[in-house]
Amino acid sequence: MFVDLEQCSSEVDVTVVGAGPVGLVLAAELALSGAKVQVLERRAEPDEAMKAQSINMPTAEALDRRGLLPAAEAVQREVLERMGSFARRPGDPRFTGHFAGMSLDADLVDWSDPDLAAHTAAGGARMVPQRELEALLAEQVARLGVPVRRGVEVTALENTGDGVLVGTATGHPVRTGWLVGCDGGHSAVRRLAGIDFPGTDPELTGHLAVVDIVDPEKLGDGWTWSASGTYRYGPQPGRVITVEFDGGPADRSAPVTIEDLQARLRRVSGTDVTLTALRATPTRWTDNTRQAATYRSGRVLLAGDAAHVHPPFGGQGLNLGVGDAMNLGWKLGAVVAGWAPEGLLDTYDAERRPLGAWVLDWTRAQIGVLRGDSKSGALRHIVADLLSTRDGTTYAVKKLSGVTQRIDLPGDHPLVGRFVPDLWLTDGSRLADHGHGGGFLLLDRTPDGAFARFAAAWSERVNTVTDHPATPAGVLVRPDGVVAWAAETADTTGLEAALQQWIGPWNIVSTPGV
Repeated sequence: MFVDLEQCSSEVDVTVVGAGPVGLVLAAELALSGAKVQVLERRAEPDEAMKAQSINMPTAEALDRRGLLPAAEAVQREVLERMGSFARRPGDPRFTGHFAGMSLDADLVDWSDPDLAAHTAAGGARMVPQRELEALLAEQVARLGVPVRRGVEVTALENTGDGVLVGTATGHPVRTGWLVGCDGGHSAVRRLAGIDFPGTDPELTGHLAVVDIVDPEKLGDGWTWSASGTYRYGPQPGRVITVEFDGGPADRSAPVTIEDLQARLRRVSGTDVTLTALRATPTRWTDNTRQAATYRSGRVLLAGDAAHVHPPFGGQGLNLGVGDAMNLGWKLGAVVAGWAPEGLLDTYDAERRPLGAWVLDWTRAQIGVLRGDSKSGALRHIVADLLSTRDGTTYAVKKLSGVTQRIDLPGDHPLVGRFVPDLWLTDGSRLADHGHGGGFLLLDRTPDGAFARFAAAWSERVNTVTDHPATPAGVLVRPDGVVAWAAETADTTGLEAALQQWIGPWNIVSTPGV
């Protein structure tokens, strides 16, 4: 229902615009840091449209680090039950996906590859659709006491230097220390902040829907190409995707009707298949591909689709956005709390922009392979040959799963800049189990607790976990799961630099020593 703007807090640390998964993750991370945060959402009710049907490993591990893994695993079990006989192997945890409609065979993947083998603990939470993920995150935000104000449309904003004055459709202004636009590809926050959004225009129209089909036997299983486009039937009964290279829709916001879907499916399938009803709100999408010129303008920041848009192949947009929120959440929370300078926020754009640019290119490449012309068809056959090999499939699955993601951080250890792998402790727990409250984690496996003693001066921000000697001997993990420092021996070289870089000398109350 719509909210009276008088109920909105007029003085908060951070206002997040957009109550999708990205906005909810960001709000939760800010709340864990102690910030006073609220979420504004223009929709009166949660969006029921079909969107991403799965999450990648960094997203699943982000849920794990906040104690949400059991709930996400329960969602996956329900999804597999709904898929029934459409599932290749119901309950098989080996999630692969596709590249440009070419399914990746789990039997061809080298699951012993070090990157894949290091990230398996959260594998039972990969098949979490966006709607279910949003519901799960909404529950977490409610537990943390973050208000979500629905029916509030942002119409104006002013960077005042020490905050942001936000205008709304009702005329009731909201004052906030910081404003973060998580309000999608047509972001009002990005537009009102005057941030450019360069990129490429769409050339295709795609649809995703669940429908009742009179004669599903006329459709092929999985992805199928034709001269008119491509379509997919499955992996659950009634779920269809159509792609047509028609120059993009004239009006993307126009309602999607059963008649239009049937006409499109008939064109791309070359059959007279008959649809009788819609079973979920369908989604229309394009290959509009853009990235914001900057992720920050003064006290206004962008995350998720507000910062970058691209075709939705593989659910990359959802995962990219959650990664943005995890990266920005603890940094903005630290600035709000006063223990980090505003300069820390410069690392948000610097770290997330390259990954966003890579995802844009990854999806652009798939569009090039999907086209119906003879050149793209020839390229598709070559790519299909590569994906029929063990090395080719393993490479693609590693990229899709996100296990190879890395940001450029100082340090020579191979873990630095990567998402922390599964690290099991001798008490049967995992390092991730100790990060449910946010904050930094320091794993100390030295015989005499050398790392713990060295980091004692930073104990207000660092949760130290000691374990029996093993390798790696020490790992410092940021709140977003990125390894900031690691060592194979009891050598503390580099640990102080990492602590000062991310937590700062301003937090030191005494000189650390060993």
